[in-house]
Amino acid sequence: MNTFTIEATNKTPFICADPIKGTIDITGRSIPANPVEFYRPLVEWLNEYDEVNPNRIQMNIQVDFINTCSSKCLMTIFNRLDLMSKKGRDITVNWYYNEDDEEIYSIGSDYKDMIKCPVNLVEVI
Repeated sequence: MNTFTIEATNKTPFICADPIKGTIDITGRSIPANPVEFYRPLVEWLNEYDEVNPNRIQMNIQVDFINTCSSKCLMTIFNRLDLMSKKGRDITVNWYYNEDDEEIYSIGSDYKDMIKCPVNLVEVI
């Protein structure tokens, strides 16, 4: 299985899913024109990863802006992670936010309340 990467643009985040490290990193701004299509390859990668290397996933998310449609797509990914967690996989989500960004903190806090796998809210100073 290969590492999956999408380079960032001014409207889309950088995404790197590394099967060797068991990590998924999402950083930047998430306001793609079609979020479902943008995040679909990551969902497909995650489904494949679950089949071939189901031990652990650490998802690190550091966005400076995320629109509602992107949030819904992330929820789809989190639901998939919850399913993996129910199978005994070691799943962790690290949600990074700037110390003065209450909106991004609030979004991460909402995810923490909605999903079952652990979500760490990590302040970036």
